Amino acid sequence: MKVLSKVAALALSAGIVGVGMAGSAHAAYPERTIRLVVPFGAGGITDIVARQVGKGMGDVLGQGVVIENRPGAGGVIAAQVAASAAPDGYTIFMGTVGTQVVNPLIYSKLSYDADKFAPVGMVSGSPFVLAVRAGLPAASFGDFVAYAKKNPAKLNFGSAGNASSPHLGLELLKLTAGLDIVHVPFKSGSEAVNAAIGEQVDVVMDASPIIMPHVASGKLRALTVAADTRLPSAPAVPASPEVGDAGLQISSWNAFFAPAGTPPEVLAALNAALQKTLASQDLKDRLAAQGTQLYTGSPDEYQRFMSGEKSKWAQIVKRANIKMD
Repeated sequence: MKVLSKVAALALSAGIVGVGMAGSAHAAYPERTIRLVVPFGAGGITDIVARQVGKGMGDVLGQGVVIENRPGAGGVIAAQVAASAAPDGYTIFMGTVGTQVVNPLIYSKLSYDADKFAPVGMVSGSPFVLAVRAGLPAASFGDFVAYAKKNPAKLNFGSAGNASSPHLGLELLKLTAGLDIVHVPFKSGSEAVNAAIGEQVDVVMDASPIIMPHVASGKLRALTVAADTRLPSAPAVPASPEVGDAGLQISSWNAFFAPAGTPPEVLAALNAALQKTLASQDLKDRLAAQGTQLYTGSPDEYQRFMSGEKSKWAQIVKRANIKMD
C-alpha cells in the first residue's frame, strides 16, 4: 500500500445494498441519540475529528451523536465497550490503526475481536511528521540520517509509549533508513513532544496537527512528512519519497465501526450519513487546515488498504519484538 490518501475507505460491507433498505424493517432509525465511542481523551486529533464528523452525521440523521471518550490501554478499553454494546445502531466506534491492526499483533489475548466489528466507513487520516529538537545539527532529513549513522545508539526518540503509533513510526524509520536510535517511551504524545522541545530527546514523530504548531514556532524542526505527497497545511516540508525514504509511510487513520450483528440496513443508513458528512467542503477545509484529510472510497480500496496495513505492521512488530503481555 503506498499511501492512505490514495485509499480511503470502506463504504459498505458485503450484503449492504444502499440506503433504500433502511426504509423497511428499520424505517424509524434512528429514534434516539447515537453514542460514538472514542479510544482517546478529549482534545486530541482523534477526538476533534470524531466530534466534527459526529456532529455532521447527527445533522444528517436528525439525531444527536454524543461522544463518549474511553481512553486507556491503547484503545482496548474503548474497543471492548463498543464490541459488547447492543448491535442496534445506537453505538458506533472510532477504530484506529492501534485498535484494528496493532493490538491484535502485540497482545496474545484481547477482550475484543477487531475483525468482527461491522464496518461503517473510513473517516480520516493524518500523516506523521518526523521532527527533531531545534538544537540538533541536522537541517534536513539527509543531514539527520548522516548524523545518526555517525552516532549509533546516541540519539534518542520520544514516543507516546510502547507499541504506540509513534513508536511504530520509529521502528519503521530504523528499518527504512538503517538507523540505530534509542526509544524513550512517555505516557502520551504531548509529553514526548514537550521533551523534544525541552531538548531532552532528539527526535519525535507524530500526526501533523501535533507536530506542526511547534515547527511553526521554531521549537522543532520538521524533516519529512511520512507520506507520498506534501501536506497542504505544511507545504514547505518534503514528503518521504522526496528525501529518499519512500518506505517511510505512516498515518494516524480512523474508521467508524459498529458492533458485530448490526443490521445491514442500519449500517447503510450510517454509511450514507457518513459519506454525506465527509463530502462537506467546509469540513474538509477546516480539518485540512489542521493537517487532517477526509476519505471516501470503495470496499475494494478499503480491503487493499487493510491488507497492506496488516502486512506492514506485522513485519515491524515482529522485527522490533514488540509485545504487551
